[in-house]
Amino acid sequence: MDQSGEIQSTEPVVSEAISDVSHRKKLSIHFAESDQRRFPWAIGGQYVAGGTTPVTIRGKPIEDLSKTGGWVAAFFIFGNEMAERMAYFGLSVNMVAFMFYVMHRPFTSSANTVNTFLGISQASSVLGGFLADAYLGRYWTIAIFTTIYLLGLMGITLCATMPIFIPDQSNCDKLATLLGTCAPAKSWQMLYLNTVLYIAAFGAAGIRPCVSSFGADQFDENSPHYKSHLDRFFNFFYLSVTIGAIIAFTMVVYIQIKHGWGSAFGSLALAMGISNAIFFVGTPLYRHRLPGGSPLTRVAQVLVAAFRKRNIPFSCSELIGLYEVPGKRSVIKGSGKIEHTDDFRCLDKAALQLKEDGPVPSPWRLCTVTQVEEVKILLKLLPIPACTIMLSLILTEYLTLSVQQAYTMNTHMGLLKLPVTCMPVFPGLSIFFILAFYYTTFAPLARRLTGHPHGASQLQRVGLGLALSVLSVAWAGGFERYRRNYANDHGFEALFLSPMPNLSAYWLLIQYVLIGVAEVFCIVGLLEFLYQEAPDAMRSVGSAYAAVAGGLGCFFATILNNIINGITGNAIEGKQPWLSQNMNSGRFDYFYWLLTVLGIINFFVFLFFAKRYKYRVRNTS
Repeated sequence: MDQSGEIQSTEPVVSEAISDVSHRKKLSIHFAESDQRRFPWAIGGQYVAGGTTPVTIRGKPIEDLSKTGGWVAAFFIFGNEMAERMAYFGLSVNMVAFMFYVMHRPFTSSANTVNTFLGISQASSVLGGFLADAYLGRYWTIAIFTTIYLLGLMGITLCATMPIFIPDQSNCDKLATLLGTCAPAKSWQMLYLNTVLYIAAFGAAGIRPCVSSFGADQFDENSPHYKSHLDRFFNFFYLSVTIGAIIAFTMVVYIQIKHGWGSAFGSLALAMGISNAIFFVGTPLYRHRLPGGSPLTRVAQVLVAAFRKRNIPFSCSELIGLYEVPGKRSVIKGSGKIEHTDDFRCLDKAALQLKEDGPVPSPWRLCTVTQVEEVKILLKLLPIPACTIMLSLILTEYLTLSVQQAYTMNTHMGLLKLPVTCMPVFPGLSIFFILAFYYTTFAPLARRLTGHPHGASQLQRVGLGLALSVLSVAWAGGFERYRRNYANDHGFEALFLSPMPNLSAYWLLIQYVLIGVAEVFCIVGLLEFLYQEAPDAMRSVGSAYAAVAGGLGCFFATILNNIINGITGNAIEGKQPWLSQNMNSGRFDYFYWLLTVLGIINFFVFLFFAKRYKYRVRNTS
């Protein structure tokens, strides 16, 4: 420690009998034992490269990088994500109607079940990210979980195809469905449907945190064009997500209307099967990163070591310095060294090397600076994706509430009548056009205004997306008030499923376009931000942050709906809740404005954390 009080990061002091190489080897053994790795086959059996060196599927260094990776490999990966998103949105838009009209479940119960499915498929992404970063690697995680996803989709297709899995449909016309007098589904039928639905959700959990990171891995970090390639990659990645959503909201809905539920769900399974085949065909082209061992173990080691040395002052006479292994490489497989920062100084105690630690310290008592900095980075990143939960909540509400709005309105466009379930395609279309013209319109204009080489920083794009989401839901509240007054003034108060011929559903396009543009800026900026800022050996976990935020938004939407209905409704007094099944007697406008207020508060919270965030300084030595 120097006279200024700053702790110096020193090389560890070891006995003369132990060389630097053997010391590092023994420390690596400690990590290997504490991680309890049991999956050597995941990358071919042996760890042969350190840092962030790309390797083949067998874990060997790639001799000629020009023959692997790049845009060609990335496009094979895009296909997998497109099919996954097609299945995700295809289920989200069709499953509510399937449960309501075929399984004879109440609309609210059906919507909550689907929201739970959406939430689980995203929130459990942290499991997929953990397995990818710890043991399997991103390629094998995608390969395994995409197969599980396919099995779930096949099970859902069987449910919609075979009469034994659905309740009796006789004497169940539209009136009986609305009154709830149709034969209910048997408990085992709902158990089967929920089981295969959650198998599909579990499959999605392993794909979502890995696909974007695995695609970004295909680009050379040492290339002078790396950042521009990464920027374009995440835009094209989300474009593939959007194309999958557009197909789900149009072609899959069309197949359902013309050929039935079995064909609709079967088309999702077929698309997933084809994308799996394409993904595996591209295997020789992929670049891989070595899994770095259990990130949870490394985080736990830092917390335990910091706690054990909590009472040791930084000025202790026994202090040698902050501990780091010799050389340029980190002991964490798949990670380079990370420079020490002054944030969360309490965690630095995990890296305080004392004379009593000895030449071969236990990783549960002494951690490297890099390991401590990994934990710091995870903590610093947390508030940013947490602030995007509000956007996910709004998107989830739009999937159900705006469709209910459209049922009360005229969906004709000239001679064309658009199915109500196709309405969510418009945010997808706005996303498609924004991404398609991003580099020819927005980026050059933004560069002139901000001077930023990419038009706007990642956090600026996230903030812009959050601001636009507030504007979208504020407009939705204003228009819903107009729609409700129009319905009541023209005698439609009780006819909540009868479209009003003189009120076009295309007024909803304004809120749809705004939320679509908001999603582009917020989610694409967030994915790029998390990939670049996350520790090298935790990039899948970093990407999982975004998916978990999306899942929590789905869960919070269900919780908020239940709270609002419980507070604003009173069955005994005959008082309708805000989110009444009859929109014309409910107060959806109040609910939208509540979301507006929450969105504004969330935006200012984001500004607070974004202004204080310090971008990661990378060690290029």
